[in-house]
Formats: sequence, C-alpha cells, structure tokens
Amino acid sequence: KLPPDKASVATFYAISNCQIGLRGVSFGSFLIKQVVQELSAELPSLKTYTTLSPIPGLRNWLDSLKGSGGPEGDLLLQLREATADGWPELNSAEQTILRELAADYFINRKNPDGQPIDPVARFHLGNGARLERINVDGDLSANGIERSFGLMVNYVYDLDQIETNHEAYANNAEIVTSVQVRKLL
Repeated sequence: KLPPDKASVATFYAISNCQIGLRGVSFGSFLIKQVVQELSAELPSLKTYTTLSPIPGLRNWLDSLKGSGGPEGDLLLQLREATADGWPELNSAEQTILRELAADYFINRKNPDGQPIDPVARFHLGNGARLERINVDGDLSANGIERSFGLMVNYVYDLDQIETNHEAYANNAEIVTSVQVRKLL
C-alpha cells in the first residue's frame, strides 16, 4: 500500500449537483478548486488531479446513429443486441471504434449554442479541465451500460492550465483534449 504522502495523483469520482433548487449554481467548481487547494497543502506530492466521470448521454446519441453503415453501424447493432443478454467482451478493434465514436461525441457534437452535448463535459471543461482519456469498461453496472455502453472518461485539472483552459472554453468553445483523445478522431 502506498503511503498518502507518496501519492502523486488524486482522482475525483462522481461529483454531482444533486439538489434541484441549486441547479445552475456551480458549487462543483468551487468544490473541486477548494479540495485541490486543501489536498495540495496537505499532500504536496500530489501533482495530478483527475476525475473518473460518467458519460450520461452517449448511448442515446449513439442510438440516434441507427442505420449508419460500416464498422460503426455493425458495432452499434452488435452492442444493442448484446446488452440485452449482459455485457459482451469487446475485442481491440471494437474497443477502438467505440472510443472513436465517443471522441467524436465529445469534440464534434454540439448543442445549438456551440457547447458540447454532454452535460458532464460542459461542467468539467467549463471549470478548466482537459479531456484526457476515454476508458472502455469503466462502468459495467447496469446503469453504466445503459447510459454509455460502460465507457467513462478522465478529465485532468492541470493546476498550471486551469485558467487558460477555462478561458479557451468560455471565450471560444474550445475543447482542450489530450493528444491521445485527438488521435481517436
């Protein structure tokens, strides 16, 4: 077991604004920044702050692609059929296609106002995070499979880039991503 004072990464899981009356009030931003500051003071060895976040709208968006040809359409048909009987083990090529579709969802699919269609992405990107990684088999619960075929995503809060990333997103709707995610497009 790694002693806490030797850890270099802190991972946040499932931050939510659960009170309906507080919807639209960005306590999440305040909470993340406050926790990062406190953890930095308490554990100076921490250098990386990341999330493991859900992708609540991915499957609905993928379902809207019904009838598309090629390997994407074949994979989506297979996933729809397979999830009725549990979760299939995907081969490497199928995992890549699913991650490529998710990258397209995050980077290219926007609301009419130019914001990403994914609400969790809007939250983290608006707070200065970088879309870092798309994880296959991140949430194999029934809910995770229902919402995103089990995919989850990491956002990284780089303390030296939070303000720059926030400004790029707020002013230009720029989605800051890792090279790894960009290569999926």
